Amino acid sequence: MRIRLAVCAGAAALSIGAGTAAAVPAPNGLRPGHADEAGAAATPGLDPARLRSALDELHRAGMPGVFAEVRDAGRTWRGASGVADLATGRPIRPDMRQRVGSVTKTFTAVAVMHLVEQGRLRLDEPIGDRLPQLVPGERGRAITVRMLLDHTSGLADYLYAAFPSLADGSAASLEDNRYRQFDPDELITMGVAAPPVGEPGGATGVYSNTNYLLLGRLIEQVTGTPAEEYITRTVIEPAGLRHTGFPTGPRIEGPHPRMYEALYGLLDPPRDFSVYNMSWVGPAAALVSTPEDLNRFFADLLAGRIVSRESLAQMQLTHPVRAFDGSTVQYGLGLHKVTVPGCGTFWGHDGSAWGAGTVSLTRADGARQMTVAVNLMRWGRPDTTGTPGTHPIDTALEAVHHLALCGGS
Repeated sequence: MRIRLAVCAGAAALSIGAGTAAAVPAPNGLRPGHADEAGAAATPGLDPARLRSALDELHRAGMPGVFAEVRDAGRTWRGASGVADLATGRPIRPDMRQRVGSVTKTFTAVAVMHLVEQGRLRLDEPIGDRLPQLVPGERGRAITVRMLLDHTSGLADYLYAAFPSLADGSAASLEDNRYRQFDPDELITMGVAAPPVGEPGGATGVYSNTNYLLLGRLIEQVTGTPAEEYITRTVIEPAGLRHTGFPTGPRIEGPHPRMYEALYGLLDPPRDFSVYNMSWVGPAAALVSTPEDLNRFFADLLAGRIVSRESLAQMQLTHPVRAFDGSTVQYGLGLHKVTVPGCGTFWGHDGSAWGAGTVSLTRADGARQMTVAVNLMRWGRPDTTGTPGTHPIDTALEAVHHLALCGGS
């Protein structure tokens, strides 16, 4: 039975993961105006006690560890609940680094927009003009840079080709590929060779990591620099993101939680994949970051400080895109649009890697932000159709997201 995976994809209903023990105090030395978890006075928009309680509920629902940063009108709360390591009981902390999966796509999209601003690329030029060896013939002439950015290329994802056991309901490929060094062209070829999932430029897109590996190769073709290096030098470093970067090997540098993958019950108990070669996603989903860095990045992006206002307007032109789990998201050029009734419109991205999930959203006016990270993924067991059933974690996580975004309104 093929499992319907939500891997490195967007979740339309803000469903990524949640927590397991007593809340951990936020780190000392917060900048003036920041609220620490234990001592800040509650405001109508930022209630530390309720946020802390919501993380604890996530942990009690079965999540090993959860950590988050929430910002509201100049105030910041950071908190964590549960453990970073199930074997040792090491507590999770809100300043830890973690793989953030497809949040990487926003960074890659920004790098592409910089090249467009410089006149080195055009959004509507065919990818076949630049990379004919990877997308040859009529498809290369029909698929544009914009279609790669917004997932309307019709190119399939390479996931089931790279991890063939998943199609048979087995997790064996995850272990087989733990230390494998993939070549991006090998993965792109898998995606291009698979049956198309739509026509180029279709009204509804289909989420595909193949698109963003092609964008990485496009960045390299235009600049002569590997995509990860170019994104680091032109996006991450100028934004002042000190704890964000692409891994140089299978291990994460700096304090981080272990990352537990359940694969919808195929791995029981869940297996630790915190050591993993992320060459299988590269500029599509390999980035490591922290909640603080992601909130800073999205705040500056949506304020027009990272790309021009004209580029941002292009990035915020959305249409429906079908995610890996079958849900539909409103997707632009590397950005999700999420509308929460009675609360507002938010922009950002979410993502997962094996064992790690992250959601980062910023309200359109910039006044409210949340980044929530968890260290267990795909916890629900599937029904006979392969669709994961509901789990107490789902309800608890939804409550965290709503409180973080809407302040309990």
